[in-house]
Amino acid sequence: NLWKTSLAVVLRLFLEGKWKHFPVMMCPSLYHSLHMSCCQRKSIAPVKKTDFVSVSSDESLKDTGKRLEDLYSSEEKSAILQVLNTASVNELGAFTFLRGRKSINIVKHREKHGPFQDLESLMEVPLFQYKSTVKVCDSILHPESKEKKKEKKILENSLGKFVRLGIERKKLKAAKSIVSIVFGNERIAWAHLDNTVMVLDWRQENNFKLMKETYMPAMYLKMISSVVSKIPEADFYILEKRTFSLQQTTLFPVTLHFHIVEAMLYSLLNKTFAQDGQHRVLSMNRNVVGKHFDLMLGTMRTSGMALVQQFLSDFPKQEKPWVSFPLENLVRYRSMMETDGRKIKEELWDSLLQAVAFYELFMFDPQS
Repeated sequence: NLWKTSLAVVLRLFLEGKWKHFPVMMCPSLYHSLHMSCCQRKSIAPVKKTDFVSVSSDESLKDTGKRLEDLYSSEEKSAILQVLNTASVNELGAFTFLRGRKSINIVKHREKHGPFQDLESLMEVPLFQYKSTVKVCDSILHPESKEKKKEKKILENSLGKFVRLGIERKKLKAAKSIVSIVFGNERIAWAHLDNTVMVLDWRQENNFKLMKETYMPAMYLKMISSVVSKIPEADFYILEKRTFSLQQTTLFPVTLHFHIVEAMLYSLLNKTFAQDGQHRVLSMNRNVVGKHFDLMLGTMRTSGMALVQQFLSDFPKQEKPWVSFPLENLVRYRSMMETDGRKIKEELWDSLLQAVAFYELFMFDPQS
């Protein structure tokens, strides 16, 4: 009881700012703790939550409390709605942030539900969220803005990283089919699509593992040659390009594995390179695909499984689906998407997403 009473007195002195008058010799350790606590409280400024919590851009915009209708004048809203309700797919695609699938989705929504009555209804269209809708409206009002130039530069840089020098754009556009290939530590998957975005072949090989003990070239050659023998013929082969931090030394074995596999796929799939010197294998940055389908969360890419499942469910219902599948294979493809949580098939659906992104960015893009 005496101890509790003494502690209560000390705490009261501390709270009243009179703790320095407390006799030091009575309890040196307690005096030191209180002294350090007080000094730290005075020297350290309070940290706001926003200093260390990353909030998604869409949520941060919503938190401002501003509706889309409040961001523009009546004249600006009329001009935006005029474009959205009258422009064709190609005309919409001429605006920044409306390239590819977004312009198609706008026209489809317009045909099904009628003209847009307000800007808020634009967010009912697939692929449109608050932030992307604001960017679209701004690009319609200011087509020659700095934002448009920046977007064009980003696209050109993405193309430069994506397409090897020496491959002309017209050759890409003339391609009748492509094979999109994505590989990981344990699996490799590919999607074979023609230029109508019809899936001709789509599968995954599980006998494809990271060699942890040794990196014998002969073993890699045997494993990858077996996979390449099953990959169908196409005009171009698109490999997913991943980047790894050089500072994470624990990832060195994984990085080495990816570089070995990538190099061997380049060599084995470029079958006619020695004769004609023409590259048929390209690399596509993983995040380029993620940004195209709004799968990025900061610098991290989220799973595309739900989007691929949407492709499969939408196909029989829509007149012009995002991706087409042979009816005789539709049930098999749907069963391929099933997972029990132990066998994640990211490579499988990523291979399909990469193929679709390739066509939309570099085949069907009206700006290309």
